[in-house]
Amino acid sequence: MTSQAQGTGTAAGTAVEGCVYIGLSVDGFIARLDGDLEWLTSRGEAAGDAGFRDFVSSVDAVLMGRGTYEVIAGFDQWPYQDRPVHVLSTSMTPGEDARVTVHGDLEDALAALARDGRRRVYVDGGRAVQACLAAGVVREMTLSRVPVLIGTGEALFGPLPFDVDLEHVRTEVLGGGMVQTTYAVVPREDEDD
Repeated sequence: MTSQAQGTGTAAGTAVEGCVYIGLSVDGFIARLDGDLEWLTSRGEAAGDAGFRDFVSSVDAVLMGRGTYEVIAGFDQWPYQDRPVHVLSTSMTPGEDARVTVHGDLEDALAALARDGRRRVYVDGGRAVQACLAAGVVREMTLSRVPVLIGTGEALFGPLPFDVDLEHVRTEVLGGGMVQTTYAVVPREDEDD
């Protein structure tokens, strides 16, 4: 990984700051192994949109992996308002979906986002979150835990090359027992500013 994809994802003088906003089970899964989200959507209804629309309004762009894109592409309504959506994929063809820009790797995506002046970027999906955490790009995480254990599935977190220190910002209990916690990611001392 080059220095461009480490730290703050700097390119063309603009730092990309990744923001995670994601629902997960109490045991840390964001989807079943087959991609099913019914356990999340059915239990999350009592929480309303859990602040999602306001969050999307606060970001400049969205970055996700192909797996997340495939799930979202099937939704009746595109949830990202008018925000540009960038997808990390080595198997999608650029132009396949006019709503998204496809990048073969994280470094390319960060460079394009920075070049376009997209500073605050919503990072969505397990692998994209893991890659951005490992690259040191994530600055904020809002985790909405749904009160259910599903036992197995797609994990939000995975191996990291270093510890990621977090600072608690706030916790709120939403409808249906969903617990939403926001953390700031503490910059590492060896990160480029």
